[in-house]
Amino acid sequence: MGIVIRLGISALALWIATLIVPGITLSTESLPGAIGTLLAVAAIFGVVNAVLRPLIKLIGFGFYLLTLGLIALVVNGLLFMLTGWIAGELDLPFTVDGFWAAVFGALLVAVVSWALNLFVPDRGDD
Repeated sequence: MGIVIRLGISALALWIATLIVPGITLSTESLPGAIGTLLAVAAIFGVVNAVLRPLIKLIGFGFYLLTLGLIALVVNGLLFMLTGWIAGELDLPFTVDGFWAAVFGALLVAVVSWALNLFVPDRGDD
């Protein structure tokens, strides 16, 4: 059940990013279509982050140290762009236009997801 809630939180964060960040668009006209698209893109984003982020951190360990972690913004933006590309390949009406839109979108999604996850208890919490 926790994964479904976190998927919903990610979808909500993505929706907020489409509203605030120019260059991130969700071009669907029906509410059920938008919700389905956002849930699918949230799942793609989760898989991309779960698979690629650890590999990138392992390979780019030196860059993380050299930039005091600021390279993470670039990595997050590139993973967000990859998510937009995969969504386009799957004919989902979600697009990310450009590097800066991806960086700001990834940053916004991270902050909103973090804030919303504060209200969702972890499995071990009482």
